[in-house]
Amino acid sequence: MEQIHGGGGGGSSSSRSEEIAVTTRFDTLPEDCISMVISHTSPRDACVVASVSKTVKSAAQSDLVWEVFLPTEHSSLVVPRSANHLSKKEIFLSLADDSVLIEDGKKSFWLDKASGKKCYMLSAMDLKIIWGDSSAYWQWITVPESKFEKVAELRNVCWFEVRGKIRCGMLSKGTHYSVYVVFKRAYNRSYGFDSVPVEAGVGFVGKEATKRSVFLESGGAEDSSSDFVGYSGISYAMVSRAFRMRRPWMRGAWREHEEEEEEEDEGVRKSDRRNVEEPKERGDGWSEVELGKFYISDGGCDEDSDEIEISMMETENGHWKSGLIIQGFELRPERRN
Repeated sequence: MEQIHGGGGGGSSSSRSEEIAVTTRFDTLPEDCISMVISHTSPRDACVVASVSKTVKSAAQSDLVWEVFLPTEHSSLVVPRSANHLSKKEIFLSLADDSVLIEDGKKSFWLDKASGKKCYMLSAMDLKIIWGDSSAYWQWITVPESKFEKVAELRNVCWFEVRGKIRCGMLSKGTHYSVYVVFKRAYNRSYGFDSVPVEAGVGFVGKEATKRSVFLESGGAEDSSSDFVGYSGISYAMVSRAFRMRRPWMRGAWREHEEEEEEEDEGVRKSDRRNVEEPKERGDGWSEVELGKFYISDGGCDEDSDEIEISMMETENGHWKSGLIIQGFELRPERRN
C-alpha cells in the first residue's frame, strides 16, 4: 500500500510519475477489489489510504473493509437499534472510543483504534483478592471515574496478593499484549508501598510466569533504601539489635556482620532500581504500571494452556499496607515501533 499513498518530499520527477501511474491503475479496479485489498491492512492504514482519491476513499470506507476489522461478536456489543443505522466503520469507532461492559459488568471491552486488536480490563470484582471478602482488610467502594460499579480499596494488610485470569480465546491472535494494573491512592491515608516493591507475574496458566518488580508509588525506587517497618510496627532488625545489646559479647561480631550486610544490600538495591517499573499518570484520573507482557500466536492458545494469569504479591516483608484503590488489570496491544 506504500505505492498507493506515495512517498515523502524527496524523489525524482520520474518516480513521482510512476506513483501517479500506479495510483491511476489502482483507481481503475472495481471498488470491491480495492476494498478487498484494503481489508488486509489495518484501520489506521485504511484511514490513511482514503486520502489518495475519491474512488479509494469510497472503497476504504465501505462495510466490506470495516466488517473485517470488527470482532465476530460485535453485534452483541452494540445496542441493536444503533447497529441498524450505523455503518461498520461507525460501529468500529464506537467500540474504539468507548468501552463496553461485559460479563455482568465485571469486565470492560474495547478495540485499539490503530490496529483493531481487542482490549480488556478485568475489574477488581473479577479478581481474586486475598482477604478481599473481609471488611477489616478491604472495602468495596464506588468511585465516579471508574468504569465499574465497585472498586477495591485496601484498608490494612500485611499479606498483599491479587490475581486475575482471562481466557486466551477472548484475545486477538498474533498479538503482543502488555498488562497493567490501574489504580490510585486514597488521599491522605496511603502507606506501605513507597519503599517496598511488589512482585508482578504474567504468564500462561500451568507454565512458569515471567516476573518483575514494580513500585505502586512514584519515587519508590529512590526511597527503597529507607528502614522498613515490619509486623506491628517492629522490624526484625530492631528486635535483633535490642537482643544483642543485652549481650555485650555479641556486639562486636554482629556489628561487623551488620556492616557487611548493609553494604551488600545497598549494592543489590542500586542494581534493582534500574529494573523496577514505576507508575505513570493516565488521562482518566488513574495511574498505571506495567506488570508484564505476553504473546498470543497466530494459532491462538498453546495446547497446554488456555488462560493467562496475572498476579501482584508482596508477602515477604510483612509491612502493613493501606490506601491502594484498584480498578482492575488492563490488557492492551503493545506499542511496537
